[in-house]
Amino acid sequence: MSAGIDQQDLKRERILEASHQRFLHYGYSKTTMNEIAGDLSMSKALLYYYFPDKSELYIAVMRKLANDYLQLFEDKFNNITDLRDAFLFQVNTHHDFIVNNYNFFDFFRINEQNLPDTIWGIITQIREAETKLLISAINSEAEKGHIRPVQNPADIVDVFLDALHGIKVGSMPQKKANFPRKEHLDEIHDKRLLLIDIFVKGLQ
Repeated sequence: MSAGIDQQDLKRERILEASHQRFLHYGYSKTTMNEIAGDLSMSKALLYYYFPDKSELYIAVMRKLANDYLQLFEDKFNNITDLRDAFLFQVNTHHDFIVNNYNFFDFFRINEQNLPDTIWGIITQIREAETKLLISAINSEAEKGHIRPVQNPADIVDVFLDALHGIKVGSMPQKKANFPRKEHLDEIHDKRLLLIDIFVKGLQ
């Protein structure tokens, strides 16, 4: 029984990996279930056995990517060197995640006004992990006396993350869009790095 379950798990992982590569190179809109099945030398019927439609498959891949992203924060949690290190880690890790998976996120551009609740749940998990890391860094630095005591670290982190979002929106020509074009990512990143300097100095 366990061997059968393991085989199913392995096959599911193969599907997720192949789908990620397809979505990464061609985007969600230009990828079909037929192509994914062909990449895996698998029948379309078997692919649908694991995932009933393309959107369900996409969300499963998104969840896998998010889990890998969250693991980076978990690994970093007990290895923060200072406040600036924590803020840089959040901004750089987020930037690299978007850049390295940019085509994958065309699903967000297509559905930005109507993202599924499942996707919003994943986004919330990511924000919670980022918040946890930054709050921990602020508390740790305050305890060491490196920054002045902070009464409301959660509020400060909320302001910081909201400011990061504001930089993204402000850097996009089309203000109604929620997802930036690739050519704007470096500009957004540079401005966010400047924001880190302002925040860290303000807390010292």
